[in-house]
Amino acid sequence: MKVDVLLGLQWGDEGKGKIVDVLAPQYDVVARFQGGPNAGHTLEFDGIKHVLHQIPSGIFRPQALNVIGNGVVLDPIVFRAEIEKLMKYNLKVQDNLFISKKATIIVPTHRLLDAAYEKAKGENKIGSTLKGIGPSYQDKIGRQGLRVGDVLSSNFFEKFERLSAIHFEILKRYDIEYNWPELEAQFLEAISFLKQFKLVDSEYLLNNELKQGHRILAEGAQGSLLDIDFGSYPFVTSSSTVSAGACTGLGVAPRHIGEVYGIFKAYSTRVGSGPFPTELLNEEGERMRKEGNEFGSTTGRPRRCGWIDLPALKYSIMINGVTQLLMMKADVLSIFPVIKICTHYELRDGSRTDTVPYEYVNETITPVYKEVKGWNCSLKGLGEKELPKELNGYIALLERELGIPISLISTGPDRKETILRSK
Repeated sequence: MKVDVLLGLQWGDEGKGKIVDVLAPQYDVVARFQGGPNAGHTLEFDGIKHVLHQIPSGIFRPQALNVIGNGVVLDPIVFRAEIEKLMKYNLKVQDNLFISKKATIIVPTHRLLDAAYEKAKGENKIGSTLKGIGPSYQDKIGRQGLRVGDVLSSNFFEKFERLSAIHFEILKRYDIEYNWPELEAQFLEAISFLKQFKLVDSEYLLNNELKQGHRILAEGAQGSLLDIDFGSYPFVTSSSTVSAGACTGLGVAPRHIGEVYGIFKAYSTRVGSGPFPTELLNEEGERMRKEGNEFGSTTGRPRRCGWIDLPALKYSIMINGVTQLLMMKADVLSIFPVIKICTHYELRDGSRTDTVPYEYVNETITPVYKEVKGWNCSLKGLGEKELPKELNGYIALLERELGIPISLISTGPDRKETILRSK
């Protein structure tokens, strides 16, 4: 069996949580391979909306094992809060959730450092979620971080104090207020809670599952255009959000990768700073935001909205080796009589390209649009054969331009509002 990878092709917020929940019945294991509580994966069913930050989105499917992989940075305080919210649904969380001992721990000073660094950048701030993600990955790369397996050692508290002391020295340079005794007490209580769960060598667990012929779905967080290497640097996240990150974030070999599901919205959104060529800074953008309820599930911040960007999508498809496309939020565009599709970029020198330039941040980019007629009707309750011809035309145009089949269309937030297209 193979490890299928599901990831976002834009700047995050594409709807990964919903799709993992939809696909999970086909899999034996759902595994998160990167990111941390900066993720906000939303699932909606039975009239209830759930937002998961660190726990894999297969947790509501009782037959699936859920794994938090080594590539994730885990905040024990957020983890505890998430678990406590799930308890009322009578889920077998302690039976079905496994946490890699090699996952890096977010300590309270990581969040303080995140706030300090972002404040110091002033107008050049990245738009961090302030969850401590960047500083925790810095410590991981700097070989001084704490890992989940460390909580089982007799000198964990000494390791924690040592790392905190390093952070305190840095924090002296910044004007950040905090109540350390309170933060420390919350953290240590959360560590005690974490120790009740199955802390495992997840790379062995996952490879044994493969040997037994079990199917694994690797769940990504954020989006490909936020990848630390291939995103719009420096306005990126701190981890590898592309399909190759599933190998290093879970400990599985490249030969085990099967399908790569690329999720994208029928339009584009972005949270925080950074380039966004098709952004709509007008009434259309505001209507798109309102219709799509485009507010961050983690931060609550309004998302920047704009038309679909094909050069950026082609780029993401290429670096991920996408085999199937999944289009989300087609219903949001129902309010527009005319829909625009960015097919090329016009650069500062007047040239046109359908590739993403190295100077994506500093280049002057003017989107070149193709206009198509909108479907201008509700998609609620429609099946594949009932979709309006204008939407089918939009889908066909995207498939021609991108060269990959669109196998799923989402027409609403609920898991039932999903159309699996016949091949």
